Amino acid sequence: QVQLVESGGGLVQAGGSLRLSCAASSRTFTSYTMGWFRQAPGKEREFVAAISAGGYRTRYADSVKGRFTMFRDNAKNTVYLQMNNLKPEDTASYYCAADQLFDTVRQGTPNYWGQGTQVTVSS
Repeated sequence: QVQLVESGGGLVQAGGSLRLSCAASSRTFTSYTMGWFRQAPGKEREFVAAISAGGYRTRYADSVKGRFTMFRDNAKNTVYLQMNNLKPEDTASYYCAADQLFDTVRQGTPNYWGQGTQVTVSS
C-alpha cells in the first residue's frame, strides 16, 4: 500500500510559479514510478508528468513541456512538480499517483492516488 499526500497548491497570477509536493508513505518508494495528473471542472482527468523509480526518465504532456519540471527526492519519499509560467488553463485539481510500472502511470491507470491539491491561476 502507498499513501500519497499532496501539498503546495494555491492561487497564483498568470506567469507565476508554484511547486507541488507529494509525500509517499512507503518503505519501497524507490520502486515506484510517480506521476502527476490534473482535472479541471467539467473535464476529464489528464496526464501531466511522470518520473521513473530511479528518477532517470521523465515524460510530460505537450501542454506543459518547457514550463513544468517533475523531480523526486528518494531520501525524503517525495516527488515535486515545479510549475513555471502558469496559465489560466492550468487551473485544476492536481493529483499525485504511483505505480510500479512506468507505462501504467503514463497511460493513466496507476494503482495509487492522492487526494489532490487545487491550483488556480488568475488572468
